[in-house]
Amino acid sequence: MRQERNGLASMPTGRRKIARQVVLPFRIALAISIKSIRVRFLRSLVTVASLVLAVAFLSFILAGTEVAGGVLATGDAHLRLALQGAGYDLPTVAPPPEQAAAEVARLGASPKERWIVLLSLLVCTVGIVNAQLMAVTERFREIGTMKCLGALDRFVLRLFLLEAGMQGLAGAFIGALCGMAGAVLVGLVRYGGAAVAGLTFAGMGRVLLVSMAVGAGLSLLGVVYPAVVAARMRPVEAMRAQE
Repeated sequence: MRQERNGLASMPTGRRKIARQVVLPFRIALAISIKSIRVRFLRSLVTVASLVLAVAFLSFILAGTEVAGGVLATGDAHLRLALQGAGYDLPTVAPPPEQAAAEVARLGASPKERWIVLLSLLVCTVGIVNAQLMAVTERFREIGTMKCLGALDRFVLRLFLLEAGMQGLAGAFIGALCGMAGAVLVGLVRYGGAAVAGLTFAGMGRVLLVSMAVGAGLSLLGVVYPAVVAARMRPVEAMRAQE
């Protein structure tokens, strides 16, 4: 910001006025992004829904591991058998007490579950890219008008990134909560009250943060290419496109 001000100060008066006109404040970009989401609410809802499903599955797996770790830490032999029946690879004989913490730390998702999560996130990213490309096509006239009025490429790029960021945070937050709630409910059915007694705020908070970070990252990753396409669009070509 300071560099931009210094650059503006070194410009002649006429060029300085033009620069101030085309470099719009962040709050204006944010307001335009929010308005665009409201106008295209149904399309935004489809994008958010796909993100919710993918993040919910990731959160379910991570929270399920936290639940299993808390159950295993109780040292109950019956709960240990229940964990083995749920698919966790545990030796039949419990280790000595001094090695119990290390066994809990080794708990994790199976390779099959990791591949399923990875594929679901990949499919979600492809869906976001497709939805954003369709959004760019629908907004040819809007993008061309903004460019004709002096909007720079980075302003158009900022608009799409802001929209994707807001959709990503909303979808990731909802998906993370749904996945965590599902994992806790499944744990209650399988292990009883021990599923909740062994949970920690730190562990579930870590699941929430990781799930939200992955969801927001996927949303931003999926919009990069469509945003670059929109930013590089020539105003004449955009205005000439038929709706």
